[in-house]
Amino acid sequence: MIIAVDLSGRIGSEFMLDVAFEVPASGVTALLGPSGSGKTSLLRSLAGLDRIPGTIRIGADIWQDGAIFVPAHRRRVGYVFQGAGLLPHLSVRRNLEYAVRRAPEGQFQIEDVVARTGISALMDRMPAKLSGGEAQRASIARALLTQPRLMLMDEPLSALDGEARSRLLDALEEVLARIPIPVFYVTHDEAEAARLSTRSIRLKDGKIEKVLG
Repeated sequence: MIIAVDLSGRIGSEFMLDVAFEVPASGVTALLGPSGSGKTSLLRSLAGLDRIPGTIRIGADIWQDGAIFVPAHRRRVGYVFQGAGLLPHLSVRRNLEYAVRRAPEGQFQIEDVVARTGISALMDRMPAKLSGGEAQRASIARALLTQPRLMLMDEPLSALDGEARSRLLDALEEVLARIPIPVFYVTHDEAEAARLSTRSIRLKDGKIEKVLG
């Protein structure tokens, strides 16, 4: 099964995204490139948050073509942003339960996801009481519990530094190696991409410069 993307169009009045590629619907695909190269624009298009003319196909399912546009809430995409984005009035446990209530039945169960992401000690804490790395782990767990067909991660380590970044990178390496769904991972860090990804797509000025792996 493959993920096939062919998009060409403007975002706003300035930026032009013009990309076409096919990758296996498994493993981690890193999206690399400098700021303004189109990494996040591509991620948002995959999520259905931005609509750029073209096609997006996940296996046999068409998410977008000339006649079809599946809206974001029906794409079953797990999205992890630079900031964790947890609901601040809910504990970690209730954030996860909220995701489960809104998701279809699927392969990921709370107990399994909590174990995979190493957040069992955080379940009764409020988001304001979490460190940056702890909040990102909880955000990843919540994204998995939406039962996604596709996981999108937009520089999840960028707000961290030092030991917190190192610990979350270790956790991500283990988690991403064990989840049986495709992941697109945005980063500008070459070493991070090499450690986490199965393949990489390098972007520059809204176009694909190189595909590796």
